[in-house]
Amino acid sequence: MTDMAQVLRSLERIADALDRRHPPAPPVTIADDADAFVWQTAPDALLPVRRVNRLPLGLLKGIEPQKASLLDNTLRFARGLPANNALLWGARGTGKSSLVKAVHAEAAALSGTPLAMVEIQREDIPSLPRLMRHLVRSERRFLLFCDDLSFENQDESYKSLKSILDGGLEGRPDSVLFYATSNRRHLMSRQMIENERANSIHQGEAVEEKVSLSDRFGMWIGFHNMDQDTYLDIVRGYCAATGVPTPFAEVQPEALAWAVSRGGRSGRVAWQFFLDLCGRLGIPPKFE
Repeated sequence: MTDMAQVLRSLERIADALDRRHPPAPPVTIADDADAFVWQTAPDALLPVRRVNRLPLGLLKGIEPQKASLLDNTLRFARGLPANNALLWGARGTGKSSLVKAVHAEAAALSGTPLAMVEIQREDIPSLPRLMRHLVRSERRFLLFCDDLSFENQDESYKSLKSILDGGLEGRPDSVLFYATSNRRHLMSRQMIENERANSIHQGEAVEEKVSLSDRFGMWIGFHNMDQDTYLDIVRGYCAATGVPTPFAEVQPEALAWAVSRGGRSGRVAWQFFLDLCGRLGIPPKFE
């Protein structure tokens, strides 16, 4: 008995030393006074974002069908009705991430519900199951957002996302919805898909596994390059909302020249021109 008691005391000292060296992670808290968060791992934490970098929904021009579809889906989710995970895909700089952030604010205001948005980085996708377990303990509804989602060769983290979106035993909680943006409709590079086709015994099955990830999104919303009139309409809207004193007839040639210098027209290019214009005029961008 004496020997056993000594062994137990030794084990307790070892356990205490390990606890001091590697203390348990503090519980993840969700600030009640914030409606946007960034998910951080190592250690796990939901960092509140006090001022979200977004534009009012009305200033997003040239994407009216996309705005209507995503807003309707988000409002249904905010009101506790069935809604689909959404993949916003298409040309770069066309307003995909801007639309997600603007729709979140609009849906929260229209529904009157405490709808929160959580941004997760692509490299943290494998931690999604842990994040879900933290979120389901809250009574709030959460819109998960991953910007510029895509997967390259040898990247197996897409399997974690597939399980969370639709195929896992627990499935996606009713209080969580997932939105992602990507330049790729199937989230995989062509090279990645072709490598699977070339190296697999059953080529069709291998490719099907790769592209099936995008099928887990019930809503696909496509974005395409814009024409000149839409580009100018975006710049005009920014100028009007901020109260730029320069007549737009004088601004227009500069906006067109800026687009030519950038090699194309997009919402991002319009925004960058507008920031340059405000800087030259010495006025801050201001949107009500």
